[in-house]
Parts: sequence; C-alpha cells; structure tokens
Amino acid sequence: MSMTEQRAEAAEPNAACCAHQHGHDTGSGAEEETPRERVNRRWNEILQETRVTQTGVQILFGFLLSVAFTPVFKELEVLDRVIYVTTVMLGAAATASLIAPVSLHRLLSGQRMKDEVVGAAGRMMMCGMVLLALTIGCTLLLILRFVVPGVLAEVLVGGIMLWFGLCWYALPLRLRRRAGRRSRTDDDA
Repeated sequence: MSMTEQRAEAAEPNAACCAHQHGHDTGSGAEEETPRERVNRRWNEILQETRVTQTGVQILFGFLLSVAFTPVFKELEVLDRVIYVTTVMLGAAATASLIAPVSLHRLLSGQRMKDEVVGAAGRMMMCGMVLLALTIGCTLLLILRFVVPGVLAEVLVGGIMLWFGLCWYALPLRLRRRAGRRSRTDDDA
C-alpha cells in the first residue's frame, strides 16, 4: 500500500469523526453530538483560536511599546502621538480580551460552568478580534502617515480596514446565512 493510500485510509475515520463532532451525518449512521461533546468541542476550538490570535496581538503590542523609545518618536506631530496612544490602548484592550478565555477557564474550572465559560470566552474572542483589527488599522495609519504623503495613508488604511471587515466578518456571516438557508431547505424537503 502506498503512503498516499495509507494517508487516505487514515483520513476516513477522521472525516467521520469531524463530521460527527460538528453534528453532520456522514451517511454511516453517525449520531448527533451530545451537549457535553458539543461544549467540549467548542472549548477546544476557542483554545486553538486563542493560540493563533494571542501570538499576533502580543507581537504587535510589543512592537508598539518599543516605538515610544525610538529617536523618531520625538519627531511625531501631536496627531500622530494621539494615534499612537490610541493604538497602544487598543492593543492593550485586544490583549486583555484575547487572553480572557484563559483566565475565565482558570478561575472557573471545576465549577460546572463550562457552557457559561465557553459562551463568555467566545464573546471575548469576538471583542478581541474587533480590537485587534482596530489596533492593526491604527498601527498602519501611524506608519503610513510617516512614510506616505497627503491623505493617501488614510485611503490605504480605509481600504485595508474594509478588507478586514470583508474577510473577518462579512464572509463568515454570508456563509452562515447560506448554511442557514440550506438547512431550512433540507428540513422542508
């Protein structure tokens, strides 16, 4: 048996497992996940998402903190200093929101509150993602105002923020709506 065939064979049980975890029937008689399995799956997903976003926000926040100690910082105009302070505050708030699921879990572990922890952690992650997008936008604005003449910096940042909105929010909401319509159509059939 070739390595490709072995991988494909090994992937089949995983596909059934993943379909089972997400409540999809694979046609092999898989049962719906239990409420406990669902909350555990959702918690594990939040942990994975937290790992990805925490790294990014911490690197960005570290960069922002170091900017104030560079010689160029003294040359910034008042507006640029305001943008910098706003950016640092947004970065701190994003860091707090994106690390909050860890604190929630640590403080409430063993209290039989996993549903509440998962719900609150999900909301904190969404809040953190908005704050992270704003932090990135303000960071770009600060940098581009320094290197690009005129209003071009604001136009470029506006375009990037629109792209963030499309990628992070509009696309997922569109896919959710489409899945909801498909689900209703399947239920009617």
